[in-house]
Amino acid sequence: MLPAEPDTTRASKEAALLAWCRAQGSLLIGFSGGVDSAYLACVAREALGPTRMLAVIGRSASYPASQWATARAVAERFAVPVLELDTDELNDPQYAANPTNRCYFCKRELWSRLVPVAAARGLAVIADGSNADDLLDHRPGAQAAREHGVASPLAALGFSKADIRALSAQRGIPTWDQPSSPCLSSRLPYGTAVTPLRLRVVEQAEAALRALGVTGNLRVRYFGDLARVELDPEPRAYWSGGEARERLEAAVRAAGFAAVEIDPRGFRSGALNVLAGLTTGGA
Repeated sequence: MLPAEPDTTRASKEAALLAWCRAQGSLLIGFSGGVDSAYLACVAREALGPTRMLAVIGRSASYPASQWATARAVAERFAVPVLELDTDELNDPQYAANPTNRCYFCKRELWSRLVPVAAARGLAVIADGSNADDLLDHRPGAQAAREHGVASPLAALGFSKADIRALSAQRGIPTWDQPSSPCLSSRLPYGTAVTPLRLRVVEQAEAALRALGVTGNLRVRYFGDLARVELDPEPRAYWSGGEARERLEAAVRAAGFAAVEIDPRGFRSGALNVLAGLTTGGA
């Protein structure tokens, strides 16, 4: 359930966002299809029309196919113009080594490709979907955004994740209740090299669990041959015993893991950041 907040407050924030978009004249948005960027893209489309804004999807092995499908569906439903381009962060040794600032190298790669696109198309400003809650977390990618002059209007205007979900629901944007889905590399502990094979195994395991009917937040954390599955409390209770557990474990093993553990602590946003001592919560 969304935290209670007067509708007038959220309406005022959205009005400010519409005004901000119009004031830029034209806009390019880094568009993952997540809750935040989907909302920003739809508002920008309303404010600027289809000729003065563009949503750009950066595709690589770390970007889940399910997220791409969501992004395309939102864009089609709300007539958001989209460009797809490939990013090559996995061939950057600094990224592939998976340091604690891995996201910096990913976003550096993304924005270095989007800046020329904006220039070529005459789009005045580049924006991302960072929100005000993100400012409290370990977000090394924000440095890359600053270095490339990327604006974060949702954060600057004080939009919380709860605000964005509530306003998305009012607009009928289907991502309003979508669980967060950071890049697949976030399932690998820092220091474990990021490879296409490891990402594929994680993605296949999570897709298999969704196909089984697992709902809510889900992470399959990669620990070599071991998969540690994180679930929300209610699904965790269901999938932790009996035939349900057997089916869950079989699905994860079929994706390529030799052993499966259901984390008794359940889903924890930013569990790997916690393990690394970077935050108390996050991806």
